[in-house]
Amino acid sequence: MADPSSYRPRPGEIPDTPGVYRFRDEHRRVIYVGKAKSLRQRLANYFQDLTTLHPRTRTMVTTAASVEWTVVSTEVEALQLEYSWIKEFDPRFNVKYRDDKSYPYLAVTMNEEFPRVQVMRGHKRKGVRYFGPYGHAWAIRDTVDLLLRVFPVRTCSAGVFKNATRTGRPCLLGYIGKCSAPCVARVSEEEHRELADEFCDFMAGRTGTYIRRLEKQMAEAAEEMEYERAARLRDDIGALKKAMEKSAVVLADATDADLIAVAEDELEAAVQIFHVRGGRVRGQRGWVTDKVEDVTTGALVEHALQQLYGEEKGDSVPKEVLVPALPEPVEPVQEWLAERRGSNVSLRIPQRGDKRALMETVERNARQALVLHKTKRASDLTTRSRALEEIAEALDLDSAPLRIECYDISHLQGDDVVASMVVFEDGLQRKSEYRRFQIKGFEGQDDVRSMHEVINRRFRRYLAEKEKTGEWADGEDALTEEDGRPKKFAYPPQLVVVDGGRPQVAAAKKALDELGIDDVAVCGLAKRLEEVWLPHEEDPVVLPRTSEGLYLLQRVRDEAHRFAITYQRTKRAKRFRSSPLDDVPGLGDTRKQALLKHFGSLKKLRSATIDQICEVPGIGRKTAETIAVALAQAAPAGPAVNTATGEIMEEEPGTMGSSGEPVTTGAPDERRGQET
Repeated sequence: MADPSSYRPRPGEIPDTPGVYRFRDEHRRVIYVGKAKSLRQRLANYFQDLTTLHPRTRTMVTTAASVEWTVVSTEVEALQLEYSWIKEFDPRFNVKYRDDKSYPYLAVTMNEEFPRVQVMRGHKRKGVRYFGPYGHAWAIRDTVDLLLRVFPVRTCSAGVFKNATRTGRPCLLGYIGKCSAPCVARVSEEEHRELADEFCDFMAGRTGTYIRRLEKQMAEAAEEMEYERAARLRDDIGALKKAMEKSAVVLADATDADLIAVAEDELEAAVQIFHVRGGRVRGQRGWVTDKVEDVTTGALVEHALQQLYGEEKGDSVPKEVLVPALPEPVEPVQEWLAERRGSNVSLRIPQRGDKRALMETVERNARQALVLHKTKRASDLTTRSRALEEIAEALDLDSAPLRIECYDISHLQGDDVVASMVVFEDGLQRKSEYRRFQIKGFEGQDDVRSMHEVINRRFRRYLAEKEKTGEWADGEDALTEEDGRPKKFAYPPQLVVVDGGRPQVAAAKKALDELGIDDVAVCGLAKRLEEVWLPHEEDPVVLPRTSEGLYLLQRVRDEAHRFAITYQRTKRAKRFRSSPLDDVPGLGDTRKQALLKHFGSLKKLRSATIDQICEVPGIGRKTAETIAVALAQAAPAGPAVNTATGEIMEEEPGTMGSSGEPVTTGAPDERRGQET
């Protein structure tokens, strides 16, 4: 590990101009490439006190052994040079998007004497027109099969073409009219190239011209009583329309645009791109990346733009690019895109209308892609085994923790304090074993004390089950109920993970010590720096950022946090929807709704007589008396206030809406406060 001060440039040595810099390790390998409007100001940020740097940045500067830079005249040149160096050196600490698969394109080889339509993958070739990318190769073949009826362009390989030329016999497509058969000179080179140009124009979105032309020809053929030709043209029009239906109109103004969305968490990001041409989605692709450096959403967008358009020119760069966040600064990126296109490119965030709605669809695809990527990674048996082994090694455990339990505390400013317990077995979620806790030992906010209470309650239950059933030597029956279901707290974990740092870990360990349990390991995962804390240790255990063990611990911690937050919000919502009718024994939701529907509000129900209450179906006299007593004893609630207008509402909470459902007024703002 190098000391950054050992290779820090001398004061005044770094120029105050735009440029691109490279960090190299001790073996002279480039490990990071960056650009800056001012090299002096940007590089100074790397040579601060290490404790003030982001963990990923700190790892990079301590891995490096030298830094060098190249001065350029403009920020656009810096952007271009940065992209070239990233492609050339493939630095380990730069954001690198990786396709989760090789996306197929519909390609037309305009650089050949007789252009060919085919499926292509990999790097783009000069002189070839590309359409897509598509999600599946069969989608391309289906589209081409429909269009060959109208645009019978060559689709055969070079070997088949040469053999047909030698024998003078075309292939099957030539016989059935889906190829113009240039191999046997049915059409000239110029006529076949014109067909290929028309095919490309149609795929590029200029569809209306051809359909209108065919409709006119069909009408003329019908007037001249050439019904067979008219029928053939009718079928051609149907084939074109069917091909168009495969990509529905999403933007009514026939816009050419690319939409880029990003879904991210602390360690990874997923990017989804929709290619819209002529108002229709013509292609879709996605990438996933490890966030090796500390980057903003705008920086992720900038890297995506570089990868997407770094090798493109002309119409391949659309007039409009819609993004979730703008790079900072945005002007050099716009200028760079304009240079690659040859005309102005609009780079902006959609705010409303069809484009905003389509962007939300792209964002949903990005979130789904990130979840799918994480699920695939987590479900891999080899990866999970390695993760468990890494955890055992880092925490000095005797064996891999096959059962991990994680605990988290959640509350809203000290109210509705709850806790969650999630269980992972063999690295996978065991949702049937999840448990929820209400904190009962005290009032107010104290995460450490709450953690002690939860661990104490969980393992007291475990000891009680153990005492009731005897030792585990009694067999599997000792761990199950009579109906075969597992007992709630019968299985002990090998590892307890708490969401928090040293205080929460100490509280959990203390609870276990008080119960005499010494065969369960404890650790905590702190959110800020993703450090693993152990009991009685002054310093945390820092797992490598790429460690599968750290990734598994983060998944366990995040799941516990999600489960706790969900329970806390449910309790909070239930508390604000409470009603005096909740205190009436034996009165369920169905009869509550029947009462409110009959009387319209609690205010009218409170003023009703016992005989009037008995008129409600399902309510007997004894129940009616109980309801009347409960409503009389309950203090009338204060008047509800319309927060938008300040108007005092006449009815109390519990008024029935027009749909017959109870309406709760004066509900709290979900965004107020912060959940823990």
